[in-house]
Amino acid sequence: VYKRQNLHTHSLWSDGDQFPEMIADWYRERDYQFLALTDHNVLSEGTRWMSVKKIVSRSDDGVVDRYRARFGRHWVESRESPKTGEAEIRLKPLDEFRHLLEERGRFILIPAEEISDRSEGKPVHINATNLAEVIAPAGGATVREAMQNNLRIILEHEKTHGRQVLPHINHPNFGYAMTAEDIAAVASERFFEVYNGHPGVNQLGDKDHPSIESMWDQINAIRCGIAGVPPIMGLATDDSHEYHGKPGSRPGRGWVMVRSRFLTPEHLIAAMKRGDFYASSGVTLRDLRYDRSQQELAIEIDPVSGASYRIDFIATLRGDA
Repeated sequence: VYKRQNLHTHSLWSDGDQFPEMIADWYRERDYQFLALTDHNVLSEGTRWMSVKKIVSRSDDGVVDRYRARFGRHWVESRESPKTGEAEIRLKPLDEFRHLLEERGRFILIPAEEISDRSEGKPVHINATNLAEVIAPAGGATVREAMQNNLRIILEHEKTHGRQVLPHINHPNFGYAMTAEDIAAVASERFFEVYNGHPGVNQLGDKDHPSIESMWDQINAIRCGIAGVPPIMGLATDDSHEYHGKPGSRPGRGWVMVRSRFLTPEHLIAAMKRGDFYASSGVTLRDLRYDRSQQELAIEIDPVSGASYRIDFIATLRGDA
């Protein structure tokens, strides 16, 4: 059974404009089965108060009223700031609000982080899903070194805590920070965003930089020529920040469908690591099968009435094949 998910989501805990409970509720009500909240360099944990003025400036005048209407006035905690006297609202941590939304076999939330680093004046962002604790950016003298250092720490975290963790490289063309050669060289990274819904990440490239889809082909062409390096797999994400109808990075545009019997972080991530998923920004598949013995790939689309479909298979041959 396929499970629908988004692995790149921002809230008021970093630079999003909505309360995390409201965001999770949006995805849950639209039949997503799991969601990773991936705020920059922070997990939604501990005590944090935010001024109402700042919340409203990010979203609109009705944001707090809608929050109260959905979860009740007793849930929404407010106070006057002991320092400034301004009205504030407490941002709820994941472990406090998840019980309001999670449902066995239907919807879960997974703790995650967008590890947001910089090198050579360029952004180096890597998501890590299913973390036990926050990971600080590792840095590096070059973009490639920063990628390698952050990935190493994520994999060490996975081993130390004995849990499945999914690292993936975010929006390579954001700031035109990463090249296909960079990503191909970081051989232990197996996932990157082939689609990111944020309008500012240069998804289509420009006259001097390839699109992300072209970059995917380039990365795997390079990897096919290196013995023992597996191809990189593409994910689709919202990178959602705006939830109030404003222009920007809105939810619901890129997702991953994972085939897993159980709705747990361990089973979902294990399925993705073995390639039992597909990414989409529109088309839904009824089934996707690969027969290893016959080397046969079969795809069945779940059609929408009135739409026509064409399937193109794009591949890089290995060696003399």
